Amino acid sequence: QVQLVESGGGLVQSGGSLRLSCAASGFLFSSYPMSWYRQAPGKERELVASITRAGDSTNYADSVKGRFTISRDNAKNTLYLRINSLKPEDTAMYYCYVNVYFKGVYWGQGTQVTVSS
Repeated sequence: QVQLVESGGGLVQSGGSLRLSCAASGFLFSSYPMSWYRQAPGKERELVASITRAGDSTNYADSVKGRFTISRDNAKNTLYLRINSLKPEDTAMYYCYVNVYFKGVYWGQGTQVTVSS
């Protein structure tokens, strides 16, 4: 079955950095674009960044451009999100996402990022 397992979140001070990981299994990881979303308390889930199958093209929400970097290692079936210059407004649960053909949409359980000012 399709599984996405995020890790790497934590409590950091404003200006700090984190690298989130998403370990994927149950589907051919290298064949699918992947995305990171986040959801802050009381807010809707929002798309943060996306990456193509080969990792040769990426897109970012305006609020994170220049600070977040999405990447992937297809040999390790792992998606990453490098977050620099963290701000309190980045506090949220971060999720990885994939839409697998003929199987549907899948989310991980999330990893919490909390930024203190």
